[in-house]
Amino acid sequence: MSNYLILIVSVLLAVTGQLMMKKGMVVFGAFPFNQLLVKLIPIFMNPWVFFGFVCFGLSSIFWLVVLSRLPLSLVYPMVSVAYVLVALASMLFFREPVSLVRWIGIAVIVAGVVLISRS
Repeated sequence: MSNYLILIVSVLLAVTGQLMMKKGMVVFGAFPFNQLLVKLIPIFMNPWVFFGFVCFGLSSIFWLVVLSRLPLSLVYPMVSVAYVLVALASMLFFREPVSLVRWIGIAVIVAGVVLISRS
């Protein structure tokens, strides 16, 4: 499998994990931080959260393969593509507003990734 394909799979699994954990927490509901320890087991029993962590774990395994093959200074900035994907998916799946200022920030990040990928 191509090194960059493995990187893409790692990023997509991380994004999927974030989206699944968000969905699980929307279902679970908000709670005060001081109740975190009491809520941990019920949170992890939520299938969305659980499988979100599974996706994160798989993403980490693919990431280890990427790290063994490519320079960290090249691939780590490329992970920031996840910011774009999460912003788009958040708008689509959670109806979250993404302001113009956020899009400008994301565009700056993407420009940085393009510059790094050309070096």
